[in-house]
Amino acid sequence: MPIRRLVLDVDKTVNEPDLVVLANAIENSPGVEAVNVTVTGIDMETVGTDVTVEGADIDVDALYRSIERTGAVVHSTDQVAAGSYTVEGKPRHR
Repeated sequence: MPIRRLVLDVDKTVNEPDLVVLANAIENSPGVEAVNVTVTGIDMETVGTDVTVEGADIDVDALYRSIERTGAVVHSTDQVAAGSYTVEGKPRHR
């Protein structure tokens, strides 16, 4: 089953990698067609980011290795979309 979208919580140090370097490394991973990196928090040493990756068949293991080679770390996988097409999530009413 092809992975079409991943939303990841990725942490990096304040100095490295640069966000453009991180985005380029992700975009060059097999199956990745688009990437969005958004800063969600900054402290003295760490920058937290939300990373959204889309493609027709993302190689998840290669993607994680690409991120780690930059010096960043995948903290969690927060969303996965898989299958022959992408289903948009709908918020639940509570």
